[in-house]
Amino acid sequence: MNFRNIVVPLAAVGGLVFGFVSYGWPGVAAVGGGLMMWALLHFTRLMNVLKKAADRPIGHVGSAVMLNAKLRPGVNLMHVVAMTRSLGQLLSDDGAQPELYRWTDGTRSFVTCEFKNGKLAKWELVRPVQEEEVPQAPAPVAEVPPAP
Repeated sequence: MNFRNIVVPLAAVGGLVFGFVSYGWPGVAAVGGGLMMWALLHFTRLMNVLKKAADRPIGHVGSAVMLNAKLRPGVNLMHVVAMTRSLGQLLSDDGAQPELYRWTDGTRSFVTCEFKNGKLAKWELVRPVQEEEVPQAPAPVAEVPPAP
């Protein structure tokens, strides 16, 4: 169970009660204003992240290797979308847990991320197999006569 779903509303109600007990209705207004500011800051950040992601193709990232290096367990999906500036390509069914998203770069390398309850649980970087270069014989060099 996610205790954050219980603790945050209880802390908000506790703050409102504390404001009322300490300062009356002006205290409730002050605590309510602080809670409203906190909610608006989170909403503004979410809108900015989604606005930047709207201009990019779904599931595209500049470098899958760099994304792999920046990922940490426990970060939320919005943080990963902010890092990639792109919505991930959803691989799992809607509403299924865990959620699987994929970001691919221009070299066909991709990072597949697994989110459990909105938090990054694990991820995997896959790089395409490079075809081995066949060494070619050096091109013949034409001899140029020395200048007089």
